[in-house]
Amino acid sequence: MSTRRLFLLSAAFAVPALRAEDAPALLKEVRQRLNAEPVVRGAFEQRKTVKGFRNPLLSSGEFVVAQQRGVLWRTLQPFASTLVVTRDRVLARGADGSVARRLSANEEPAVRAISETLFGVMAADLGALAQRFQIEGELVAREGWRLQLLPRDAALARWVQRVELDGDRFLRAVRLQEGSGDQTQIKLANHSTAARLSADEEAQLA
Repeated sequence: MSTRRLFLLSAAFAVPALRAEDAPALLKEVRQRLNAEPVVRGAFEQRKTVKGFRNPLLSSGEFVVAQQRGVLWRTLQPFASTLVVTRDRVLARGADGSVARRLSANEEPAVRAISETLFGVMAADLGALAQRFQIEGELVAREGWRLQLLPRDAALARWVQRVELDGDRFLRAVRLQEGSGDQTQIKLANHSTAARLSADEEAQLA
C-alpha cells in the first residue's frame, strides 16, 4: 500500500471571503469557534472518485481525534481496517489488528509532512496547517467557517493540490483534490466530546 493510499483510508449569511493576507485574523476567529475538548469522536462517510473508474469508492466508519495525541480512523464498511496517525507516524492495521503498514518520520522524512498534514486536517490544527498551506476562507453565520488550503511546497502539491474544510464547533466536511486527479469527499457527523481517551484508544496511540 503506497503512502498516498494510506492517506485516503479523515450557509446563509456568509461574510465576505478573506484573502491569504487576512489569514491570521481568519484563523484566530476559526479557532475561537472550534470545540476545545481534548477528545472528539464521531462517524464518517467517505466518497472517493478515482480516475479510470466509473463508480466512486464508498466507505464509512468511526473516528477519534485526540488533540495532543493523534487520530484513529476506523473503517467499518466495506472492509474493516484502522489507520493510526500521529505527528511522527502513519500506521495501518487490518481487521485482525495486525500491522499492514508502518511509516515512521524517523525512517522516511517525507512521512512527517504527510502525518502532520493528516493530523492537522482531522484535528483542525490550524497552526500546523498554516506552516504547510496558504489558507483562505470565510466565516459563515454565527458559528460556521469554510477554509481552502493550497500547499506551499511543490513536493506536497504533487500529493495533494487542494484541501477544503467546512465546520462550526466541529469539522464537518473535508474535500481533497489529489495530485493524481483523484478526489475524496468526507462527511463527519455524530460528534461527541470527552476529557480523555479510553484505555483501548490510549494503547493504539501509544
